[in-house]
Amino acid sequence: MKKYDSAVQLIDTHCHVIHMIDKSSIQAFSNNEIQEIRKILHQAALKNVTHMIEIGTTRIDSALALEIAKLFEQVSAVVGMHPHEAQRDYHKDLDYIKKLLASHNQKIVGVGECGLDKHYPGYNITAQIDLFKAHIELALEYNKALVVHTRDAQDETYAVLEQYKQDLTRVVIHCYSNDLQFAQAVTSWGWFLGIGGTITYPKNNLLRDIVKTIGIEHIVLETDAPFLPPQTIRGKKNSPDHTSTIAEFVAHITDRSLEHVALVSTRNAKKLFNLEQLA
Repeated sequence: MKKYDSAVQLIDTHCHVIHMIDKSSIQAFSNNEIQEIRKILHQAALKNVTHMIEIGTTRIDSALALEIAKLFEQVSAVVGMHPHEAQRDYHKDLDYIKKLLASHNQKIVGVGECGLDKHYPGYNITAQIDLFKAHIELALEYNKALVVHTRDAQDETYAVLEQYKQDLTRVVIHCYSNDLQFAQAVTSWGWFLGIGGTITYPKNNLLRDIVKTIGIEHIVLETDAPFLPPQTIRGKKNSPDHTSTIAEFVAHITDRSLEHVALVSTRNAKKLFNLEQLA
């Protein structure tokens, strides 16, 4: 790996460290679990990844995301529910998410990941839309970034987001997989595209073309660890330190320096999640 200037920093804007350590219950972290997390953060720091956003997908994930953020200065939390949670009665869990936000803990920097997902059979798109809108309203009420998940539901996602384009100012489309027209629309609204390991996949020419067309001024970097590893470790667990792998790849395809990609994507991440206080 090319050596970074020591002043350059990277931010992993979307990861699931709790899934890296197989934590699935709302209990205090054990000493072993804390050491596992510390090791993950240390490995990331060695690759100049100085901050991470831990993302909730359920009530339990969200609670644990906040606990990790409380334990480690270099972690912030996003709380919310994945669209798959709309397949059951989600209202009590949504009330719990509201309580987390109402605590006004400064370590919570966003709402999500939320959105629409029609990839697997049996989805209830009406319930998903209702849950998605509830998250959007929470992001607006508490002035938090919105982290959007959309899979095989571009038109429906666009229809919902367009209703809020005048009000929402800090939004990222996580794991971007839609078309160029969608990308141009949301970036024209001042929002960001989350770019991760999928950009390195040999068949993903569309995403590479989109990034080259819209420019790095409209992207943030993410790993979605332990999911969606870059091509170099395909088949293995992903980790936040591979934010650097993604940065290198983006620099290569856009013909920009690695340092420039790092500086711009980090600036974007700080704006998105209101992290300007970070050194």
